Amino acid sequence: MRVPRTRGGFSGLLLILLGLWGGLLPFAGPYFSFGFAPDDTWVYNTDRLQLSIAPGAAAVLGGLIVLFSAHRAFAMFGAWLAALGGAWFAVGTSVATLWDVPGVGATLGTGEGQRLAEQLAGFTGLGVVIVFLAALALGRFAVVGVREGAHLEEPEHQGSNTTQPLVYGRYARENQPGPGAPPPADQHVAGETRYNH
Repeated sequence: MRVPRTRGGFSGLLLILLGLWGGLLPFAGPYFSFGFAPDDTWVYNTDRLQLSIAPGAAAVLGGLIVLFSAHRAFAMFGAWLAALGGAWFAVGTSVATLWDVPGVGATLGTGEGQRLAEQLAGFTGLGVVIVFLAALALGRFAVVGVREGAHLEEPEHQGSNTTQPLVYGRYARENQPGPGAPPPADQHVAGETRYNH
């Protein structure tokens, strides 16, 4: 179950960065006129907690586990946690309407292109990318690498590195002596010409 710590380095780092982006965009986005109403920074409410902070925290925590874990099962748990956070980014704004959560606020963009970019960067597109990276990490932790496989092979039996004398002739395999036995004497095989030395 041990894996190299570098196995999930790239995916884990990206999951952390994307989780931070998704969790902080509604709060810091108005600095750049990119985000969600109201057009004030660091405005907190329970809708933002449920739709941005919670999935962002799940992605960050999962990314940290993937980045630093050297245990296969624990790293896969982190990848699943990040995948759930990404899935909530993608579908949370639609599902949360079932318990009367209207959303984090209207997009700040005035043009259609900016509004689409804000929605994709804050929720749907962000969630899809996080799920993809988490699935990539799951795939990497699910397989056994070549270097790890070398350690799983059975050790060689004692004495397997000793050399055996070469035996020639029609029945070479049957004529091979067992370990510690003296080599057999030459025997005449029917049909072969006997040479006298």
